[in-house]
Amino acid sequence: MAKITTATLLKMKQQGEKISTITAYDASFAKLFDQAGIHAILIGDSLGMVLQGQNDTLPVSIGDMAYHTGCVARGVEETLIIADMPFMTYATTEQAYSNAAKLMQAGASMVKMEGGLWLVDTIKGLVERGIPVCGHLGLTPQSVNVFGGFKVQGRQEDKALEMVEHAKALEAAGVQLIVLECIPEGLGKAISEAVSIPTIGIGAGKHTDGQILVMHDALGISCSYMPKFSRNFLVDTGDIKKAIELYIEEVSNGNFPGPDHIFK
Repeated sequence: MAKITTATLLKMKQQGEKISTITAYDASFAKLFDQAGIHAILIGDSLGMVLQGQNDTLPVSIGDMAYHTGCVARGVEETLIIADMPFMTYATTEQAYSNAAKLMQAGASMVKMEGGLWLVDTIKGLVERGIPVCGHLGLTPQSVNVFGGFKVQGRQEDKALEMVEHAKALEAAGVQLIVLECIPEGLGKAISEAVSIPTIGIGAGKHTDGQILVMHDALGISCSYMPKFSRNFLVDTGDIKKAIELYIEEVSNGNFPGPDHIFK
């Protein structure tokens, strides 16, 4: 298989093929996921919770992200590598340019940022400077204190319509991929149909163009709890590589997420 790029993912959307994505934080797991055929790996700031034992993602630094991005990059041959921009590392355009450069130099092929309209100018500037951007709408964990906790977003009609407009604005600014987290399935479908770029859901229903899971959830090794939108694929296989292959297969054939994993 050839190196996967954003153009690969766009072609998959256009052809109706589902995209499978997972988080990873080190070379060993990244290599295994790469060999299993995963389309994209996200070095998520979720590492604050699953690796560092933090209560949320806010303490994660750009140094943490660059270190783990480098580790993942050294284990990957074909998979697209996306790296999270952590909390308050892109509050201004100049901050965003400097910190995105660190992640790209560490081995990322794309950076991910949480937010809507306020990011438009920053995104345009990054893209103009050769840095691909992945957007993130819905439950954006870096805003957990604003939301009052980890809650489903976009259930009210006005909020849903607003999120669709934010997605369109992100695409117009140059975003090539959008993660949709913890939103009603119908809204996930509406956004996916409203933009021409691929959407990747996590708790956003089965009508998005792809899915992403935190690897610890997909393997049933999370130390806190199993989110509603996740599934333990390791329990079905007893083998990590086979578990990821099953995840890819279940996403591809539309069996995951199932009725138990979605929000209405």
